[in-house]
Amino acid sequence: MRWAIFLDVDGTLLEFADDPLAVSVSPALLKVLHGLHTALDGAMALVSGRGLNDLDRLFGQTRWAAAGLHGLQLRHADGSFRRLSVTPEQRERMHCVARALMQRFDGVELEDKQQAIALHCRRVPAQFDALLEAATSDAAELDGFELQPGNLVVEFKPIGMDKGRAVLELLNRSPFAGRIPVYLGDDLTDEHAFASTNSRRGMSVRIGSREPTLARFTLPSPASTEAWLVRVHDTLTQEKNRHDQLQRGNQRQS
Repeated sequence: MRWAIFLDVDGTLLEFADDPLAVSVSPALLKVLHGLHTALDGAMALVSGRGLNDLDRLFGQTRWAAAGLHGLQLRHADGSFRRLSVTPEQRERMHCVARALMQRFDGVELEDKQQAIALHCRRVPAQFDALLEAATSDAAELDGFELQPGNLVVEFKPIGMDKGRAVLELLNRSPFAGRIPVYLGDDLTDEHAFASTNSRRGMSVRIGSREPTLARFTLPSPASTEAWLVRVHDTLTQEKNRHDQLQRGNQRQS
């Protein structure tokens, strides 16, 4: 099974929480992810709106290939990095706009990712439509930035990168090159990656029931994601064991 698996985190591997810092990764999930990474010869990557430091905090400094901040940060499987940055002046302008929006909408929480800023509406979902409208208007005045809506969140981020471009960039390098991409994600931010995966004749999997979507397959929840990954790991392990047995048999015959 020559797959390369790309995994969104929040809403795909992990349930959402009001506070993004409050989530944790269970030992069972971490075990299956380590097993998959080994079975795929390293062709597994996390693709998230979280920064790489936050991903490493959650998953225990694994040093897996990963795309953080929707691809603004990228770590290849060999440990090399690629980062897209903004100037201090651009960052300060983005911060000013985001802080002003937070003050206008009670209950909205600001998550400062340095190169990007997210405004979360999980505690006050009724505010989301008004926040999205205001943020869309403000984003038009921010040179070099664009607005990325998500599940009860809006995020200001630099123009020129998204999860789909990050996936294609990873697919150009070992150990992902030449493999069939499999992408699992739940949010609007994952639609770019679904498009890239479909363009490579891969498997795009939406988690949940959000519509419309470019994904060609569906799993209902993060719990079902974990169960599916366990089955994939078991299949890969069985295939490897059969291959090893055949190799040993051929060696004895020779």
